[in-house]
Amino acid sequence: MNKMLIAMIGSIVVLVAMIWMLQDNSNSNQSSENAKTKPLMFFCAASNRAVMEKIVADYTREFGREIEIQYGGSQTLLSQLEVTGTGDLYLPADDSYLNMAREMGLASEILPIAKMEVVVAVKKGNPKSIQNFDDLLRDDVKLVQANPDATAVGKVTRQMLTESGQWESLDKNTTAYRTTVTEAANDLLVGAADAAIVYDAVLHTYPDLEYVQLPEFSAGTSLVALGVASQTRQPSAALHFARYVTARDRGLTHYAKHGFQVEKGDVWSEVPELNLFAGSMLRPAIEDTVKKFEAREGVRVNTVYNGCGILVAQMKAGQVPDAYFACDTEFMEQVPDLFPEPTDVSQNELVIIVKKGNPKNIAGLRDLTKPGLRVGIGHEKQCAMGWVTQNTFREGGVQQEVMENVTVQTPTGDMLVNQMRAGSLDAAVVYLSNTAGSGDFLDAVRIQGLDCSVATQPYAITPDSPNALTASRLFAQICSTDSQDSFMAEGFRWKLDTEPSADND
Repeated sequence: MNKMLIAMIGSIVVLVAMIWMLQDNSNSNQSSENAKTKPLMFFCAASNRAVMEKIVADYTREFGREIEIQYGGSQTLLSQLEVTGTGDLYLPADDSYLNMAREMGLASEILPIAKMEVVVAVKKGNPKSIQNFDDLLRDDVKLVQANPDATAVGKVTRQMLTESGQWESLDKNTTAYRTTVTEAANDLLVGAADAAIVYDAVLHTYPDLEYVQLPEFSAGTSLVALGVASQTRQPSAALHFARYVTARDRGLTHYAKHGFQVEKGDVWSEVPELNLFAGSMLRPAIEDTVKKFEAREGVRVNTVYNGCGILVAQMKAGQVPDAYFACDTEFMEQVPDLFPEPTDVSQNELVIIVKKGNPKNIAGLRDLTKPGLRVGIGHEKQCAMGWVTQNTFREGGVQQEVMENVTVQTPTGDMLVNQMRAGSLDAAVVYLSNTAGSGDFLDAVRIQGLDCSVATQPYAITPDSPNALTASRLFAQICSTDSQDSFMAEGFRWKLDTEPSADND
């Protein structure tokens, strides 16, 4: 009986423990799920309110994720983003505010959306017959504007008219300044004003108003772009929504219907797959950056590393990636129709690698012609390294003699390094970056006096890519300060003068 009682008590204890564990796990999962579905805080310019409400409604219906939006003037919202230290997304009416936000460390990725133009709004039929700039200065015309210290349209208007010398006269004839551009339009609608300076797209929801385009305002074009706040604790969720807003078959369709001049966005995919071709020697410099980009963006990057000659052959056979990072400009120039606008990013120099201590006393290219020397090089048609090597041999006047000693030609420098470490070669010509981590076994001999021994690495995005914006954001990460440090740690030189913007336009 005692044994039975003990067994029953033990069973009860185990059952209670299991129930507790299940409840704890359920609470943990619930907490995790709540964290995933925490509403995104979105600061949005009032000029975009009508279109954004439709986009957010679609997004919430499709994914069940809540977006909390605060509308206001662009400068006001930027100040709130800074002061509160909270927020996930920021959309001003002009991208100059996003540039300011980035300089202040408040914005990371920037995704372009559309353009708006500054115009003069009037009542339907233009009862005051406003035809030119001087009409805005008439005594019988009540003019309202949006505050230039708080709004994008006001700031842009003041800036362009100050440059033309016309701001002072317009400022004097302005009856009132409003907090937002929509408030200025509302004044006109209710008869409190005869004219208002607004963005053209704002009037989409005002059927009783129309606008007049004046040459003095022709320079007043604003790019609307969406920024992901640097302080967001939900970067993947914020970027998921940002991609939705800027997708050509999602958010941009609404922007087009509302009279905006839309940019060319990506094709929508909940988890985009980006295809990247990259020369093998670039792998140690970019691999960690690519992985971090995948984690932050919530996307998948299918990276193919290989000799650039092999990659070019694949592309010519029809396998076109979204982006191509070549080991040398020569192999980018072989596919100009696919990648017409490459950007030079870094440089890498050829070196001669020898066994530690340099037992064969190799000091330069001429020493590679010593009888009986076993030399390894890259394959000229399979990789950029091989092409640059042959060009260097030709310029150095040693091509024929050195080739008599070449016993191995490979598509990558890493393969040559492995053969050197295995003792099957006496010397090899590789990139300096290939020697990283081999200092205990190998020495590197620099090739002096030949500029052709330096390879330049360009990056390009194919114009036909359905993921061009995503590829441009990957490029921005490759050009970040942390990434530059990785390049230089691997033996590359940094060539690009400045970091590109996230939209890469």
